[in-house]
Amino acid sequence: MVYTVTFNPSLDYIVSLNGFEMGMTNRTREEQMLPGGKGINVSTVLQNLGVENTALGFTAGFTGIEIERMIEDIGFRCDFIRIPNGFSRINVKLKDFDGTEINGMGPAIQKKEVEELFRKLDRLQKGDVLVLAGSIPESLPDCLYRDILDRLSGKEILCVVDATRDLLLNVLKYQPFLIKPNNHELGEIFGVELQTREAVIPYARKLQEKGARNVLVSMAGEGAVLVAENGEVYGKPAPQGTLVNAVGAGDSMVAGFLAGWLEQRDYEHAFCMGVAAGSASAFSKYLATREEVQAVYQQLRQ
Repeated sequence: MVYTVTFNPSLDYIVSLNGFEMGMTNRTREEQMLPGGKGINVSTVLQNLGVENTALGFTAGFTGIEIERMIEDIGFRCDFIRIPNGFSRINVKLKDFDGTEINGMGPAIQKKEVEELFRKLDRLQKGDVLVLAGSIPESLPDCLYRDILDRLSGKEILCVVDATRDLLLNVLKYQPFLIKPNNHELGEIFGVELQTREAVIPYARKLQEKGARNVLVSMAGEGAVLVAENGEVYGKPAPQGTLVNAVGAGDSMVAGFLAGWLEQRDYEHAFCMGVAAGSASAFSKYLATREEVQAVYQQLRQ
């Protein structure tokens, strides 16, 4: 079984506007409301690719109820812990303004609720996959991902971490199966600017030296690079297509990679599936479907 954890899920209110003026009433021309959060995005694309999975995390209030209802409509399982106070956040994303968004705070999560999540994670067994994705609320310490991997150490669970800064660096000694920084996040870690696929390779290897088994680096229009634990390096330019909506593209890449790996246990196939899923989502109004991913995959393997 694949499990994803989203500590701070959201309702994503994605809008298009003809223009935006400060201090004025601005009206949308198109809008969507979707369950959001990086782990939930991964779960959605896994479901679209036929991979059964369960979403874990925390929800609260009327927005939390709606997040769970929407997930049921999509079709994958969720087993969220309900927070008695506050409400799950609403994120407003302005599609036409280069990724401009306003993200809510989310509820405060208490120690007893984190312990409840730990008890759920204790049930994971050898061969299960755990995806830890995204930021955590300010009420929680940035050692939390490290604590989870420490608790699961020795159980032979494939752990995937898609996070930034200390959340990511703190887990490397536990040899996560996959990490997925983008080129800007990778550059931030080492204090450099990384603009080309060739430039990211030595820095991805440095994260391998710190413990990561596989390092998948997304680079938006430049494509992606995988530095794999078998010693191979795989790189692809971005497939041809029109950018429609970049929300969730990186999460889709993680889902595609996992789906490909679980299907064939082959890194080149997994990498191409990751690039295909990330690109297919970027080319679509919604997160990518199986058919959209397969179409881009065929383009990559020609």
